[in-house]
Amino acid sequence: MRVLVLYCHPVETSFHAHLHAEVVHALRAEGHEVDDCDLYAEGFNPVLSREQRLRYRDTDANTADVRDYVERLRAAEGLVLCTPIWCFGLPAMLKGFFDRIFVPGVGFDISDPSHVRPGLTHLRHIAAVVTYGRPRWMAWAMGDPPRKVVKRYLRALCGRGPRIDYHARYHMNVATRAQLQRFVSQVAEKMQRF
Repeated sequence: MRVLVLYCHPVETSFHAHLHAEVVHALRAEGHEVDDCDLYAEGFNPVLSREQRLRYRDTDANTADVRDYVERLRAAEGLVLCTPIWCFGLPAMLKGFFDRIFVPGVGFDISDPSHVRPGLTHLRHIAAVVTYGRPRWMAWAMGDPPRKVVKRYLRALCGRGPRIDYHARYHMNVATRAQLQRFVSQVAEKMQRF
C-alpha cells in the first residue's frame, strides 16, 4: 500500500521524532511504499494567504501553490498523521496543511453546494499517532478536538470507505521511560498490521 506519513514536529530530538522513525520503519518493514512528509523539514508554509483564500473555490487554481503536496495525497492509499497535540488541538503547521491541501476539488467536491461529496475516497486506511501532555480525562472534558478531526472530519472527506485508527498517549509529560517505550512498541505493532 502507498502510505503518506504526515509528520509534524519541529524538534529532531523529541520523543515524537523517535515515534515517527518507528512508524516509518514499521510500515516499510511490512512492504508498504512510504512517502515520508516531514512538514517542518520540508518548509511547508501553512499560511493561507488572502490570494489563496480568494481562489479557494476555483478548483482549477486553488492548488497552484501546493500542487506537489496534492499529488502526494492523491497518490496515497493510506494516511498516517504523526503529531503531538498542543493546547488540545493540532499544531498550526498541520492545521495549515489541512486548510491548504484539503480544498474543494481535492478534499471534497462542492460543484453542487447542497450535496457536498467526499474527495478522498481513494484512502483505504487512516491512522493517527498522537501524544498529549495532559491526561485523557482533561482531553475528554475539552471535547478532544483532534480525535474528532481524525475520526469524524477525515471520515467525512473519505466517505464510508477507510478504516480509521487513533493511537494516543495521554499525559506523556509524567510518563516513565518504560511507559513511553511501551507506547512506541504498541504503535510499531499497529503499523505492522496497517
